[in-house]
Amino acid sequence: MSVGIGSMDAAIDQAQIDAAARALEQGALVALPTETVYGLGADAENPAAVAAIYAAKGRPQDHPVIVHLAPGADLDYWASEVPDEARQLAAAFWPGPLTMILKRAARIPAAVSGGQDTVGLRCPSHPVAIALLQAFKGGRGGIAAPSANKFGNVSPTTAQHVRDEFGAAGPIAMVLDGGQSEVGIESTIVDLSRLASLGPVLLRPGQVSAEAIAAVIDQLPLAPDAAAPRASGTLASHYAPHTPVAMQDSTTLQATLAQLHAAGRKVALIHYSNLANLANLPAVHAAVRLAARPNEFAHALYASLRAMDTTGADLILVEAPPHGDAWLGVNDRLRRAAHGSCGIVHGLLNRQVPM
Repeated sequence: MSVGIGSMDAAIDQAQIDAAARALEQGALVALPTETVYGLGADAENPAAVAAIYAAKGRPQDHPVIVHLAPGADLDYWASEVPDEARQLAAAFWPGPLTMILKRAARIPAAVSGGQDTVGLRCPSHPVAIALLQAFKGGRGGIAAPSANKFGNVSPTTAQHVRDEFGAAGPIAMVLDGGQSEVGIESTIVDLSRLASLGPVLLRPGQVSAEAIAAVIDQLPLAPDAAAPRASGTLASHYAPHTPVAMQDSTTLQATLAQLHAAGRKVALIHYSNLANLANLPAVHAAVRLAARPNEFAHALYASLRAMDTTGADLILVEAPPHGDAWLGVNDRLRRAAHGSCGIVHGLLNRQVPM
């Protein structure tokens, strides 16, 4: 059942929010909009409901999910250790696209953590998500909500993406439609579970940068190490459409398009530079130009990957974004999307698609 309740600026339909909250309390799955991507939500304290998320997504049991909390939630209920740095970051960035990894309280089921002793917590800023969290268990519950798509696929940023992913007869009781997600890529994840021994660790980049975190807690997060907790969306191959993806800089991309045209291949092109001449090449079966600003690029990225995935192209070729801290989240998602397509351009040019 899909329920339209408007964009981020629209009035909230409280009756629909209450119906979704009751569905969650009864153990059902509800898809909800957040400012990052749409989430597939369940009662975080109901192991059977959390197991239903894993089954619906085809998600490995050891891959943790993020628990979403209402504004002002009691962190001490969810975490056994809440350092001052966690409270400072929550005050600075919540509601917003920052997930903190903390030591999990014993009362919280290990199902949300993939069996680990940590838990990922965040408070989303989308008004529909906030309204739902405030209605669910009187605002004291947590909603486990990984992205509302099959595991490894491109995350959804609209309610229609969720419907396309699971179908009308799928496992979701309700899909709350809150318009297109504003941020467009998943939250930043920072590990605070080992502050005393190591300090903060950036497990997944997002809109909240390492520098912004450091400005609040006076510590620059480190890169992930071998002992880092497993976290959502950090596998080498992730966020991938069905069509293979490759990234190339603009100069290499131009030569590749000419070669693919000579090989009789069809390309779906995602770019941000002024490449109008490239978009007119016969090899370019479809093209979309994104803004050359990181937040706007991120906002449109997943919708563009999904759109290019439906064009029947042999390859989605992406103009590699710039380097730099502001682009870390976008580059991270694109690297993971392209990871499983290693060698695809060579294979297409030789009329073989690598297995």
